[in-house]
Amino acid sequence: MYIGQAFNVLHDWWRYLIGIFIVIGAVLIGQLPFTAAVLFQAFKNGEGLSDLNETRMMQLLEPNLNLFLMLIPFAVGLVAVLLVSKYLHKQSITNLSTTRPKIDWSRFWFVFVLWGVTSSSLVLLDYSFNPDHYELNFKLVPFIILCFIAILLVPLQTSFEEYLFRGYLMQGIGVLVKNKWIPLVITSLIFGLLHIANPEVDKLGHVIMVYYIGTGLFLGIMTLMDEGLELALGFHAANNLFTALLVTADWTAFQTHSILKDMNDPETMGMGEIFVPVFVIFPILLFILSKKYKWSNWKEKLFGKVEVIQNSQDDIVE
Repeated sequence: MYIGQAFNVLHDWWRYLIGIFIVIGAVLIGQLPFTAAVLFQAFKNGEGLSDLNETRMMQLLEPNLNLFLMLIPFAVGLVAVLLVSKYLHKQSITNLSTTRPKIDWSRFWFVFVLWGVTSSSLVLLDYSFNPDHYELNFKLVPFIILCFIAILLVPLQTSFEEYLFRGYLMQGIGVLVKNKWIPLVITSLIFGLLHIANPEVDKLGHVIMVYYIGTGLFLGIMTLMDEGLELALGFHAANNLFTALLVTADWTAFQTHSILKDMNDPETMGMGEIFVPVFVIFPILLFILSKKYKWSNWKEKLFGKVEVIQNSQDDIVE
């Protein structure tokens, strides 16, 4: 049903191609302030372009400024996705978001709180058993500034990724191939591979792609089973927001004034941190959500054909 809604708006393949180029262009424009700030600081320090690997670029700027500038491209990208959907496809935000008559924010907040509390508890539990693995990083004023930046911009970053991958691309690929498993797999692979430039990949190796691609599959399954983006939006926002506020490390993409700093050597970390979320925690979460929202007919919803669903005129942008 969710993918099939795209049949009721302008869904020619070339529109999606043009739309992707527009979104990429918008993100690149949004990236310019970060690039300019990093280059300015590097040249000020006497460093050349050859010194600017991914990890070094994350360390040049003050962490709050760094985070703010890093998140701007995603906010610009989100605006681009929504405008492309509205004007190029004549599709409303509601139609892009869900099969329900209106966006169900109770779903968003349920999984946001569930995963926020769960993920934070796991970090604090690990801290209580292994305090030597962490360093207290809390400074009141920088942390308050971090809260303002993160609460404002991190949900825009995660919403951009969800509307682009689980929304725009999943619907676009789905109406092209007319089934559900191909867009699920393709969007999950693209989502994972776009993280390949993250500093974590350099430190942990390409095995971490299992986590990124697995997360994409988890979010895609959640979207298809629930017939909307609300749960994926809530989970993704909680995951990135609580991570930014609670724990950081010198080798991660998010360098923040968080409460804790992870002092573990990433090269000595076990595979549990990568495989447990994908093969244990995510399936448990899907089970919980399936019981709460009474999901059924998994085979059809994940592997069935895409059917045309007629929407009311209120869901279509005129």
